[in-house]
Formats: sequence, structure tokens, C-alpha cells
Amino acid sequence: MRLNNPLYKNIGIHVVNSIFTVDKGVMKVLLIQRTNEPYYGYWALPGGGLYNNELVIDGAKRELKEKTGIEDIDLKMYKIFDRVDRSPLKRMIAIAFIGVVDINKAQIIKETNKTSSSDWFDINNIPELAYDYNEILEGAIEELKTMIQSTDILKSLFPKEFTLPELQQVFESILNISFDRRNFRKKMINSNYVIDTNKTINYKGKKPAKLYILNRKINNKSIL
Repeated sequence: MRLNNPLYKNIGIHVVNSIFTVDKGVMKVLLIQRTNEPYYGYWALPGGGLYNNELVIDGAKRELKEKTGIEDIDLKMYKIFDRVDRSPLKRMIAIAFIGVVDINKAQIIKETNKTSSSDWFDINNIPELAYDYNEILEGAIEELKTMIQSTDILKSLFPKEFTLPELQQVFESILNISFDRRNFRKKMINSNYVIDTNKTINYKGKKPAKLYILNRKINNKSIL
């Protein structure tokens, strides 16, 4: 390796986080609004440049905390995005992470010195994002589809009570498929994937709906 080779210069690393949550049965992702160039005013995934004195995972967690206030979260690195022209400033390689949080516990910062806002967006209604973040988010959603079918990730998203229609809506929004309501309910109950709390919630103009919690001993593989 010749350090004076110009092909080694002007290259950096972005650490980019796709953070998901469930809000009333709707799967959402956390976005921030930029206040600096490039892409001033654009919404973006929480992330930024990696410092040369930190590990990649530490940089991802630092950027997430600085831009959103979220910390103490498990992040999974899932893909590298290395298109040569993905940043107009210089060659920047993006290392993408995915994480999930309980919306009731995620106290997000609305404004920082580099962001003017932050908010949760329905994954099916995403605006044009900065850089190649639409592509990165699409990759994260695909990863989430795999995780929902092979891990216990929903146990982090549904730590409290929910209705079966809410649970069905989450599966449908992530997997982009439709389930028959009766079959879905039967599968959830017969597989012991959910536990009846013997409580209900009242919705205006509708019959009371039963509330359930996830069975912590059941793996998603047993129901899909």
C-alpha cells in the first residue's frame, strides 16, 4: 500500500441507521430533517460520518444519539452501499444498520444543531430522501422482512398489549401481503404466539377489542 497514491485520498465512511417502531399497528421508520448541505431541508435516515478513532458500531450509535436522542439500542449491520457517486462532496461508503424500538420508550429529540426536525414516517409513505437513503431504507425493509420471519424482533416492538388487528397490520405492512382475518387470528391463537390478557379496549363505534401480549417463549418461525 502506497500512502501517497491519490486513489487512497478523499474517501470517507457514512454510518446510517434505519430505526423502526410500531405505532397503533403501523410500522414506521425514524427520519430527521437536515439543516446543512448537501441536501439542505431533505429528510434523511439518522447517520453521519465515522470518526477515524472509533469503531463502526460506536459511530452508528453516536450519530443516532446526537441526531435523535435514542441510545441503548441494539443495532445490526446488514449491508454496505458503495456507489462511487453517492455523495456530491467526496467518495463516501455507507455502512447501514437496522434497529427497533418501543415507540412508548423512544423520546426523540426534535431539533439539534444539524437537524430541524425528527419524526416517525409510515414505511409506505416515505418522501424523497437525501443521498441514496431511499435505496438504503428499501434494503432495511427487506432485511426487516427476513427478521420478522426468523427472529423474535417483534418482541421488542410489542412489549405491551395490542389487538390482533394491530398485529396483523404490522405483518401485512412489513411483508406486503394480505392475510385472511379469521385465519390470521386462528394461527396466532392456536400457535400460542399470543396470550390473552383478559382485557379489552374500546374503540368509538366498534365493539370492545381483546388485548393480547406476545408469548416470549415462542419463536416467529413456528407461525409463518
